[in-house]
Amino acid sequence: MKKIFLFILILSGIQISAQSGIIKTSIKVFGNCTSCKERIEEALDAPGIKSADWNIDTKELKLVYNPDKISIEQIHQLIAKAGHDTEKVKAPDSIYSKLPDCCLFREKPNTHHD
Repeated sequence: MKKIFLFILILSGIQISAQSGIIKTSIKVFGNCTSCKERIEEALDAPGIKSADWNIDTKELKLVYNPDKISIEQIHQLIAKAGHDTEKVKAPDSIYSKLPDCCLFREKPNTHHD
């Protein structure tokens, strides 16, 4: 019975969060350095995204966004268009290959931290 009650509370929390128009989540985004961090976060300076903070060490991007204005799929696409892979979308090779050498995370993962 306690498990069912907890499950209902969790579902209620999700509905309240969705009704408020704001979702907090995190996704995996690949990169190496502060240049990557700046590029990833700048790519997410878009309508509907309230905040985006990428952690160099964990590769975790913490997001706060409004799903009525932008979808999570669109967010993955914005990151890929900036040259970075996410857990769901791979950046086009034509864009990735133009990143600075230190940012080529596929060939040299975690090569430097500034």
